[in-house]
Amino acid sequence: MKIGTDKANKLRELIDSGPRRIVIVTHTNPDGDAIGSSLAWGELLESKGHDVTCVVPNRYPSFLDWMPGIEQLKIFKYDEDGSTAQKISEAEIIFCLDFNQITRLERLSDAIKDNETAQVVLIDHHLNPSAGFDLIFSYPDSSSTSFLVYELIEQLEGTTAITKRMGENLYVGMMTDTGNFAFSNLTPELFRAVASLVEKGVDVAAIHSNVYNSFTEDRLRLLGFALNKMETFRAGDVGVAYIALKESELRRFRFQPGDSEGFVNFPLTVRTLDVSASFIENKKFIRISLRSRGDVDVSKFANKYFDGGGHKNASGGKSFMSMAETIAHFRRSALEYFGEGVSVESSPRQTTEFPG
Repeated sequence: MKIGTDKANKLRELIDSGPRRIVIVTHTNPDGDAIGSSLAWGELLESKGHDVTCVVPNRYPSFLDWMPGIEQLKIFKYDEDGSTAQKISEAEIIFCLDFNQITRLERLSDAIKDNETAQVVLIDHHLNPSAGFDLIFSYPDSSSTSFLVYELIEQLEGTTAITKRMGENLYVGMMTDTGNFAFSNLTPELFRAVASLVEKGVDVAAIHSNVYNSFTEDRLRLLGFALNKMETFRAGDVGVAYIALKESELRRFRFQPGDSEGFVNFPLTVRTLDVSASFIENKKFIRISLRSRGDVDVSKFANKYFDGGGHKNASGGKSFMSMAETIAHFRRSALEYFGEGVSVESSPRQTTEFPG
């Protein structure tokens, strides 16, 4: 991945122009990549003397609580005294990390748009960024925004500027957005970056344990319940699976933000399945996550049928229909898009009773 020299120089001028009031924002339901890239980029800017505030729209998953500097994050949803909104209104530069449309941040979107004087910079790896940014670093071939931030720092400052704390945060983003280095865009440059972070003292085994081995018993029981509900069918030559969880079912297992993280990946451990979908219901809409293997493109599928998008093998979208209508739409769409075929229902299974 080569970052254009002209754009890199514009960014250098922007962050080397003396102390500035800077806000870093990331997407709703922030994940490891969103948090990791924001904290690392924020630490670099603070080292240059800037006044930096990192803002997330809503609460992040509890398994990220340990990340260095995460206690400094401002959660906009809980901005009761208006202090975070004031930081945004006074910002001279706003960095938008790991998302490509300002309109998708709920109330935080309005706060950003109300600041008409700040320079707005995008650093992201998703397809089709919207207009409205003054400077855009959009690289869909990058496996994560954290890797993109690493590349930016390397080009602007050299890797000596990356501290161990920054390295730990960047590694979380690289690891989680690649499914523990199992998805696409796994380039030699990515693994060279990982090697560089290990040389900084980043403990790969400890970080893996912190992220993947720190869930609650309720979360594990929810996973078992979800997998027991999995349904499968064929769409032409493509094997499709989906998991659907209603809001009432989530409450039964005392659902917390991040508890369903990674559920959508499990069906792809079955060798006959090529596409996996999860439908997670909340009060406002159904959140759709899509995963695929090989050449099966779920990004275009998400865009066409659910006004979503993302990457070839990892995408998502939303549905404002009921769960039953959403599933019916998904089945019809999969049969149409991936190839007409006979729908093969998953075999009947006994429903396991779980406590809660």
